[in-house]
Amino acid sequence: MDILYAPWRYEYVSTSDKGHECVFCRIIEQQDDRANFVLKRARHNIAVLNRYPYNPGHLMIAPLRHLDDPAKASPEELSEMAALLNASTAALREQYSPQGFNIGMNIGRVAGAGVEHHYHVHIVPRWGGDTSFVTITGEVRVVPEGLESTWKRLEPLLSEFIC
Repeated sequence: MDILYAPWRYEYVSTSDKGHECVFCRIIEQQDDRANFVLKRARHNIAVLNRYPYNPGHLMIAPLRHLDDPAKASPEELSEMAALLNASTAALREQYSPQGFNIGMNIGRVAGAGVEHHYHVHIVPRWGGDTSFVTITGEVRVVPEGLESTWKRLEPLLSEFIC
């Protein structure tokens, strides 16, 4: 039997109190953008790499305010999120040349939200055939690029985004 090791996932799967601390609020408060893979702090939102990406470049945009639903956001927060989403897909296109994107939100636990009390949008670059046999048979995702490398490629492009 072959064994595929993914030690970076252990922190996530072994933490029993995932729902007790808001990961986005912690990142916003810490101000350690490189360590937290923050790509951009805008006036109302933050763009950050997903620590457990589906594909290289998988990032999320979340409001700076702790909100559980976009219906509670201000027009300025929503407008800036949309602009940051466009800037993010442009940066991903420039650096990764994806053939498409999955862009979406999971609002509430029953909808699949892993962080259910701080809404956020996922942007996942996609390529034809990016799901391999390992994903299908072993329920494991193989991501060919480390987060530090992804951050170095995308942060300079999103730092130019003016909010």
